[in-house]
Amino acid sequence: MPAREALKKAEEAGLDLVKIAPTAKPPVCKIIDYGKYRYEMARKEKEARKKQKTVDIKEIRLSPNIDTNDLNTKINAARKFLTKGDKVKITLRFRGREMAHMQNSKHILFDIAENLSDIAVVEKAPKLEGRSMMMVLAEKR
Repeated sequence: MPAREALKKAEEAGLDLVKIAPTAKPPVCKIIDYGKYRYEMARKEKEARKKQKTVDIKEIRLSPNIDTNDLNTKINAARKFLTKGDKVKITLRFRGREMAHMQNSKHILFDIAENLSDIAVVEKAPKLEGRSMMMVLAEKR
């Protein structure tokens, strides 16, 4: 129906003429209470945000000369983060003379990935960035 006629009907009913889909051909309008409509839309949006899960990235820092027991402790911490649904960023930091043997320390990151392979998958492979080597693990789907 023409816009003027629809507007007249809305005024007679004491309600508002609201464009529901303005981009459609022809535009879709409804005769409703606009305040109530806005409230319903806000409530639906809030409900959708409540159901949304945010994924945090937890970081675990290591040094290249870490001992086995310390490494196991870090792996257990990573396991705990992964089971909660977070991603884990494992950073191997090099200082001083350790910089000369960066490639020899890559096996530490691979060991961690192998130990956590039952619950995690490598999202970003070990990559050298400046003085540190990083790898990101995510929970298996």
